[in-house]
Amino acid sequence: MMAAYQDLSREELLELKDGLTAKYEEVKARGLKLDMSRGKPSTAQLNLSMEMMDILNSGVNLVCEDGVDCRNYGGLDGISEAKQLLADMMEVPRDNVIVFGNSSLNVMYDTVARAVTHGVMGETPWCKLDKVKFLCPVPGYDRHFAITEHFGIEMIPVPMTMDGPDMDLVEKLVREDESIKGIWCVPKYSNPQGITYSDETVYRFANLKPAAKDFRIFWDNAYCVHHLYEDRQDYLIEILSECKKAGNPDMVYKFSSTSKISFPGSGIAAIAASESNLKDIRSMMQIQTIGHDKVNQLRHVRFFKDVHGIVEHMKKHADIMRPKFETVLRVLEEELGGLGIGSWISPNGGYFISFDSMEGCAKAIVAKAKEAGLVMTGAGATYPYGKDPKDSNIRIAPTYPTPEELEVAAEIFVLSVKLVSIEKLLGNL
Repeated sequence: MMAAYQDLSREELLELKDGLTAKYEEVKARGLKLDMSRGKPSTAQLNLSMEMMDILNSGVNLVCEDGVDCRNYGGLDGISEAKQLLADMMEVPRDNVIVFGNSSLNVMYDTVARAVTHGVMGETPWCKLDKVKFLCPVPGYDRHFAITEHFGIEMIPVPMTMDGPDMDLVEKLVREDESIKGIWCVPKYSNPQGITYSDETVYRFANLKPAAKDFRIFWDNAYCVHHLYEDRQDYLIEILSECKKAGNPDMVYKFSSTSKISFPGSGIAAIAASESNLKDIRSMMQIQTIGHDKVNQLRHVRFFKDVHGIVEHMKKHADIMRPKFETVLRVLEEELGGLGIGSWISPNGGYFISFDSMEGCAKAIVAKAKEAGLVMTGAGATYPYGKDPKDSNIRIAPTYPTPEELEVAAEIFVLSVKLVSIEKLLGNL
């Protein structure tokens, strides 16, 4: 096994750099175009849902179980069987669910927008306040941070631990500062680390004592059924019931969708919340829309039938994704293990692998990989305002490339990590 790079002499580092540069130039000369930038399902995964396209046709009855004709107006909340399907997936009662269109990100954006323009359950609209802040566990999901930045909401980074966000800090901040109105959470197989919040973390969330009456936990359970292993599945306590038990029934908005289950561009999304929250949301929704795409909701229900259908379907996704994750993790271990120039987490589910380089190297690694034909998520994207204070976190998205492409992509990545790390160490000598 090779010694840690930090233990090598200047001469040894320079010799190593020469060999690695030759390999890198060889890969670069191949003119590759590889993409590991976003958590997109592969074509093989999308093909799993193609039979859904045959479920509805001109000869099929489009009236749902409670007599609603899905071709017509009406049904602000979504059809009852779609509510049941998503409620079961989200582990909440059907009456606590509203079904929307194809994107949970859209629902989250709208939820923030309603709070900004009209307030939450009778509280002052955020746009009329001097200062509005949000807590942002880091590293986290760039599109969450983009929403709050878009509305001019100040973002406060909160470090992630292996149990979830640093709850000592979360509790202190929300208790002391009334201008803190929310926190972004991806509680299961988090984006990008693949961490699932511990039982204690969920209990502490449910028992928060925020200064702001309109403080809300934005619980984006995007990967609730996205396991990679049947025998190694993370378990997450259900937040809505915990909040209710703790006497805080209104404190959480829970989001989910079928975006990475059926078709990302044409799935169905939902919010789960307390009766009071849903009443508040409906009052504004009825101005915005007469209802979302009920035909697509019916298509999903008739394809999956029930939550067990979703579970079985996700096993097929896992069979496609698992070898890809294992390929990347194997290459990282074989090529970087013990070198002291990077660390990573092996997740049990979700869509990403989080890699931490030596401090000050992430941007250069991503640029180096791009030069050799591999596009990755921009360094810094996993932090508010795109500013990673240590310039070390890189999100790896293994799902979209083919297995063959992934081998090459992983090779380019580790070469880039090695070369940039050597440059950094030489600069420190």
